Amino acid sequence: MPIITLEGPPILEKAVRRSLVEELTRSAAKAYGLPEEKIIVLVRENAPDQVAVGGVLLADRP
Repeated sequence: MPIITLEGPPILEKAVRRSLVEELTRSAAKAYGLPEEKIIVLVRENAPDQVAVGGVLLADRP
């Protein structure tokens, strides 16, 4: 079973998150030649105060 892990900022609208995982699932199922039920999608949302770039929290960047 392929697993897709997506990390990024929170997606506030549930409908947008739902659409994203549906599209990722369809694309992966097509690429692997598998039924959609075999594709796992994990969404990990990270708040800006939990991610740093160059030693600076995203929440502290202008």
